[in-house]
Amino acid sequence: MSEVQSGLVAGLEPEEEVTDVVCDEAELKDGEMMEVEVGDHNVLLVRCDGVYSAISNQCTHYGAPLSKGVLSGHRVRCPWHGSCFNVKTGDLEEYPGIDCLPCHKIMNAESESLLMRRMEFFHKYDIEVWLKKEALSIDTNKKTLTFDDDLIQCYDQILIATGCRAKSLDCPGVDLENVLMLETPEDARCIHYACMGCRTVVVGTSFVGMEVAAYMIDMASSITIIGSSELPYQKTLGPEIGKVTMMVLEERGVTFYMNDAVAEVQGENRRVKAVKLKSGITIEADLLIVGIGVNPNSEFLKGSPIRMDSKNYVIVDKYMRTNVTDVYCAGDLTFFPLKMAKGQNVSIGHWQTAQAHGRIAALNMMRREVELNIVPFYWTVLLGRTIRYAGYGEGYTEMVLKGRFENMKFLALYLKDDEVVAAAGLNVEPAVSVVAERLAEGRVITKAEAESDDLSWLKLQPM
Repeated sequence: MSEVQSGLVAGLEPEEEVTDVVCDEAELKDGEMMEVEVGDHNVLLVRCDGVYSAISNQCTHYGAPLSKGVLSGHRVRCPWHGSCFNVKTGDLEEYPGIDCLPCHKIMNAESESLLMRRMEFFHKYDIEVWLKKEALSIDTNKKTLTFDDDLIQCYDQILIATGCRAKSLDCPGVDLENVLMLETPEDARCIHYACMGCRTVVVGTSFVGMEVAAYMIDMASSITIIGSSELPYQKTLGPEIGKVTMMVLEERGVTFYMNDAVAEVQGENRRVKAVKLKSGITIEADLLIVGIGVNPNSEFLKGSPIRMDSKNYVIVDKYMRTNVTDVYCAGDLTFFPLKMAKGQNVSIGHWQTAQAHGRIAALNMMRREVELNIVPFYWTVLLGRTIRYAGYGEGYTEMVLKGRFENMKFLALYLKDDEVVAAAGLNVEPAVSVVAERLAEGRVITKAEAESDDLSWLKLQPM
């Protein structure tokens, strides 16, 4: 999850069905309520114990707006005359209210609503889609693919885009029931409900681990993060940003154990009760969430002549072609040449990159001869703050900072061989996009330009 979020939808029942996205899930904290409009209806949206509910916003006595009243536990008291209503059931619990309040449906955005393309799109363009089928092997000589239901499918050209899966811990106890990983919307829902009031341990201090920990701050009773490096994001955003993000979460009560790793997950009745670290520290826990990276889904390619690197990522050229004729590969599974990094082969797991791969692969499968030329651009959200990143900074030797990390307004320019190769920024829009565009155009951003006090080229005022 570069981020764990979903829109909340309130639907009216039973006489009519009116649905609308009314807010982002992170907008309300526990014990908070807000007034929203759904069609012609005025609705009170409430969050209690991490669970959302919705009732009519008008008191049944004189029509007072309950959003201006007092929320205590599962009960809201009218601001005008003191009527009380249960926010989960709408039941009248204190007069002078006349009737109970109607309840409305709450549901998180369904998985289908998160899809970039719905099934109607594929039907419209006569694209046949097979679901719940696993490829077991490929025969590049016969040009066939064998599936787990014994179907053998012939192809003229094939695009392999099987992506990656979350990496599991390699230690005793990882098979306990409440050891969770984040791969799908369903996983996100499980984490959301499982962490309520629980002592939660998160393993991993890159994007998934840090985002999940930040999301749970108002829901879990305690949050502990285990990291294998000295600071979060050390290999990607660098130690300076890692230090400030760590500080922000520590201020919200999150505990960090860095330069450490999980030695054993201890359980009782098939559920986690503690996490033992290699340093010897034991942390009591009700829930363990693992976000330590990914493994490529390339097992079915073993035994074929398709070339892979030492980590089993598929090696492709600038046209997204493998070493085998008519076999292409795209997305997280690939080890591809990045033009802005002087053609260095890289693996980048982000949807912007995967989208670009798909387009270039498709054009070349139609014999268009189009080269891949992208500037990676991704982002992470922590406690409502979005850090944006563009470029490829691995192996950078120097960083130039504009602004101040502690002020939560900064632009970090990463340099290698006296040229800017990447940028990360918080609250400095559109500076990161400016850098991305310069890199996409192939225009060098020199060290002197990066160090200059003139920020006009970044479309920024002095910071």
